[in-house]
Amino acid sequence: MPFVPTSLAELIAAGWQQAADPIAERRAQMGAAPIVATRLADNLTMLSGPGGNVIVLYGPDGKLVVDTFVQPAWTSLNQMLDTMGTPPVKLLIDTHWHFDHTDNNENFRKAGAAILAHVNTKKRMSETHDLLGMHFTPSPAAALPTQTFVDMHRLRMNGERVEAGRIPPAHTDTDVYIRFTRANALHMGDVFFNGVYPFVDASTGGTINGQIAGANLGLKLSDSATKIVPGHGALADKTALKAYHDMLVTVRDRVQKLKTSGRKLEEVVAAKPTADLDGTWGKGFMQPNDFVAIVYNTLK
Repeated sequence: MPFVPTSLAELIAAGWQQAADPIAERRAQMGAAPIVATRLADNLTMLSGPGGNVIVLYGPDGKLVVDTFVQPAWTSLNQMLDTMGTPPVKLLIDTHWHFDHTDNNENFRKAGAAILAHVNTKKRMSETHDLLGMHFTPSPAAALPTQTFVDMHRLRMNGERVEAGRIPPAHTDTDVYIRFTRANALHMGDVFFNGVYPFVDASTGGTINGQIAGANLGLKLSDSATKIVPGHGALADKTALKAYHDMLVTVRDRVQKLKTSGRKLEEVVAAKPTADLDGTWGKGFMQPNDFVAIVYNTLK
């Protein structure tokens, strides 16, 4: 029977570190997933499967793509893009620096696309990182964003008004949202994990309070008809984002109370402050004890 990790710690200790190349193994695991298309508007489609969710805006002005899947999915992704018309990909937008959202940046550059991201994404991709048992060396120059912004970048393409806006440090310090005004669609990147506990990357600026603030920003940018694309998980709406936001607040408040009372990390984890929530939110990659630990460690 193959090894099946039951927690993030077990995955790191016994899973990925068993591999000669943990990043390659993780790429292969993600890349094996089929790509599933969900139409958001006449010329706007969400693709899900091999990594974080991707959005494609297409039409006579060319294609705009948000996020990239992992490298093994490139051929399938390219084939899917070809079904959306002959105009080439003109612009790729990265929601943040993590590899499951930027892994095909270089392939998009080779295909002629420009790459837009927050200025911190270029900075983080140019650094060395050790994350979740994986060692990341600086990305090659051809994979780095060709254009960056600090607060906001707006453009018009294929009859759509597109807005890329900074989210203050939340999942990372590189997060942005992308809003498609006419289609009333919003990509939240990994500030939103739909239906599961999120991973918060404290090593590059992420905090639980930032994740909550980011979810709250998404609520302000949406209405009851907005199609909200999470970084991971099924297509959502404002009700689902509100449930996620409220769960984060509940966990944060419970852990903060225990930490403020002087409880050490192991004591807080043992207290199981998420026990009544785990049946709903604890079925994803981030297991309850690991999520509690992240919350604890990013609170003062």
